[in-house]
Amino acid sequence: MASLHSDQEIMTALQVETMNPLPPIRKGRGGGGGGGGGCGVADGVSLTWEDLWVTVSNGRKGNKSILQGVTGYAQPGELLAIMGPSGCGKSTLLDALAGRLSSKAKQTGDILINGHKQRLAYGTSAYVTQDDTLITTLTVREAVYYSAQLQLPDSMSKSEKKERAEMTIREMGLQGAMNTRIGGWGVKGLSGGQKRRVSICIEILTHPKLLFLDEPTSGLDSAASYYVMSRIATLEQKDGIRRTIIASIHQPSSEVFHLFNSLCLLSSGKVIYFGPASAANEFFALNGFPCPILQNPSDHFLKTINKDFEKDLEQGNGEAMSTEEAIATLIKSYKSSTNYQQVRRQVAEIYKQESGEVEKERSRATFLTQSLVLTRRSFVNMYRDLGYYWLRLAVYVALAISLATVFSDIGFSYKSIQDRGSLLMFVATFLTFMTIGGFPSFVEDMKVFERERLNGHYGATAFVLGNTFSSMPYLLLVSLIPGAITYYLPGLHKGSEHFLYFIMTLFACMTLVESMMMTVASIVPNFLMGIITGSGIQAIMCLVGGFFRLPNDLPRPFWKYPVFYVSFHRYAYQGLFKNEFEGLKFPSNDQAGRLQEDSRTIGGEEIVRKIWQMDLSYSKWVDLSVLLGMVVIYRLVFLGIIKIKEKVKPVIAAFVSVPPKQTTQIMENPITTPLHGENYN
Repeated sequence: MASLHSDQEIMTALQVETMNPLPPIRKGRGGGGGGGGGCGVADGVSLTWEDLWVTVSNGRKGNKSILQGVTGYAQPGELLAIMGPSGCGKSTLLDALAGRLSSKAKQTGDILINGHKQRLAYGTSAYVTQDDTLITTLTVREAVYYSAQLQLPDSMSKSEKKERAEMTIREMGLQGAMNTRIGGWGVKGLSGGQKRRVSICIEILTHPKLLFLDEPTSGLDSAASYYVMSRIATLEQKDGIRRTIIASIHQPSSEVFHLFNSLCLLSSGKVIYFGPASAANEFFALNGFPCPILQNPSDHFLKTINKDFEKDLEQGNGEAMSTEEAIATLIKSYKSSTNYQQVRRQVAEIYKQESGEVEKERSRATFLTQSLVLTRRSFVNMYRDLGYYWLRLAVYVALAISLATVFSDIGFSYKSIQDRGSLLMFVATFLTFMTIGGFPSFVEDMKVFERERLNGHYGATAFVLGNTFSSMPYLLLVSLIPGAITYYLPGLHKGSEHFLYFIMTLFACMTLVESMMMTVASIVPNFLMGIITGSGIQAIMCLVGGFFRLPNDLPRPFWKYPVFYVSFHRYAYQGLFKNEFEGLKFPSNDQAGRLQEDSRTIGGEEIVRKIWQMDLSYSKWVDLSVLLGMVVIYRLVFLGIIKIKEKVKPVIAAFVSVPPKQTTQIMENPITTPLHGENYN
């Protein structure tokens, strides 16, 4: 690999390379390297991009160019590093090549796979994000094995999938941490480098031939960075697959820099240098910016082309030059070099290859298998995460004990009518209101889902079903224990049927609020804004539910029609009040006498109809059915929002992308097509 050059080596290079500034592109790790298109397509995936522009709106100032006419390629068996100072367009270039650009960005230029505009089949490519979005309660073995069950086809047995998972873990050097939980905030677990390798393990289970890495060394010390990158660079030696690896990286150590086969150096969206990493030192030296002895080459490159700070650079001849002038000099030199012409020839040569599709789409786990695995994984996560349900259960029990003692021995006096109504209102409103406490866990689930969904691990429907079924036992437990305390100690309507209805209604309300918060999480992923939004929606529904203001007194048309009829509190109040008062008799007083003048007692039905103004034309079971129907509707809305976002985002991206010429071809990449069977840009 490349090494630091002495002054004598630089002078030799100046003499030898006068007519040919840069050496031909050498072969990569797999021996099929960058020169002359020597790599057969059947051996891997070649990726080329030509005259690639990416612009974003800059408000009234017009459009801002993030990438400006970038051209390059990546070959099988090579590790290509995209480097540059902050804001130079590294991540944007990686996202453009991987098909992950924001819908607000406009992309033009040619991005081709093996010389053709084609969609990568499922399992051919993988993308490792900068953030390690993992389920923190799982061990390394569990996280990778669950992922193997989701991604690998049902034709493989469980033992084969387990063997593939453990082999992948060993390839990344994590065999010593197999039974260690990943860990997260407040919970000790894996180190940063180990988490990064777990993320890579999950994405290489299908043995992809094209691997994208976004800042794989971000947040790691030099030792961890080298260990992670060396494992990536030597994957071919372990599984025999000649991968095309493209990584955006900010400032690698000298040891990490030596692992790169090719280097794409960017500044302000323009290419400063593209070619063998080992030849970058000669290129800078030839243009008057030699790397000092014993200095990290990447540090020297970034210091030379970083224009965020005003400074003068000292050239090799002793003259001073501003950073802007240095960048302009390097860009001009690169554009006029034979290396640039060779890059264009290589892109053209790959373009002319007649290879057809990269490979057929690989089979994956069936929908049923994905649903069962996601249910099992989510159940384990909920069980181990104390903040998901166990902390809520403790709070609910404390509230239930408080309610039971405040309303102890409520009795059957006329005054108990109001007390029973207040108790039931508190149960249906504030006990269920506490369900929003699970919103942080919902947000984390959504982050994991979005990462896995973008890489095509499973479908949105399987995720929604898995999350729904795994939460049911916990919600039933959270409803049953506090509900029993709240129901029996105050002495509510006796009878197993009434108690069962009370628990079922409480369960339906909690499930409904959780479904609503999942819907909010899919729209407002920000924790604080999600809590505020969910609380506001519940407060409005509670306000018009028919307790704080009786139904006949609600202002029309908005609050009575339609808000009152879509508020789930209305059906919860009605069902609980019917369940409690129907069949009971209470002593009458002056006020009750006006309701029922010739009776010394007042019936529960009369109380529900005249005091609480509730509809008795249908039974309490209809109210419960409406609540359960709302649960289904909210879950379907949650699923629909996810589906719509997937459909609308690529449409917007295609609408705002305007090709500069008729021959422009923009790659369709399945990384943004979770199902790998739909036409997304």
